[in-house]
Amino acid sequence: MAPAGGSDRVWLFDLDNTLHDATHAAMPGINAGMTDFIVEFLGFDRDAADALRRHYWRRYGATLLGLVRHHGVRPSHFLHYTHRLPGLEARLRGHPHDFAALARLPGRKIILTNAPRAYAERVLEALGIAGRFDGLVSVEDMRMFGQLRPKPDTRMLRRLAASLGVRPERCVLVEDTLEHQKAARSIGMGTVWMQRWLGRGVSAAPRLARRPPYVDRRIRRLRDLR
Repeated sequence: MAPAGGSDRVWLFDLDNTLHDATHAAMPGINAGMTDFIVEFLGFDRDAADALRRHYWRRYGATLLGLVRHHGVRPSHFLHYTHRLPGLEARLRGHPHDFAALARLPGRKIILTNAPRAYAERVLEALGIAGRFDGLVSVEDMRMFGQLRPKPDTRMLRRLAASLGVRPERCVLVEDTLEHQKAARSIGMGTVWMQRWLGRGVSAAPRLARRPPYVDRRIRRLRDLR
């Protein structure tokens, strides 16, 4: 990713539940894989393993961080184990109008995902949109001082903007996860809450109707970014 002049806008796109329906295609398998990992390699029973997975996700924003910090888990081993996902390509679904909008959107477009690179590349290729992005920043790339610093780490976000040659104010994070948007807004980045692939039905409506103060815009279609 080559640095750009300070006037260029950079769009930072999350992957899962932002560009495709990960709740349908990937998340059940990933969550089950995390629980299986804790059972197999840490010796927990399944209920305790599932509770630990959820606890670390709530506390650290990523189950992996808790496992690394408290159990000495090797990140590459965990990421490979939990993202094998046989048959993933057949379950993937995005929206063609969203993909067409990406091609028309001015500015540089970067994938910024807490998922591993192999998984992200697999999803982008299967969706047919790998060539529409100028770069990919995966969880393996989010290291500082020898430690993983995935979203929502603000130090990582600042360093990313610097590596792209722009101020944080020239970046816009397009995400489904509010905690990540809150962190991005705290350092001056623009924030867009993508809701197309989030919960549906009456129970989800009140949550999606609100707009926290750190969210600049709520959208359901990528063409609305223009």
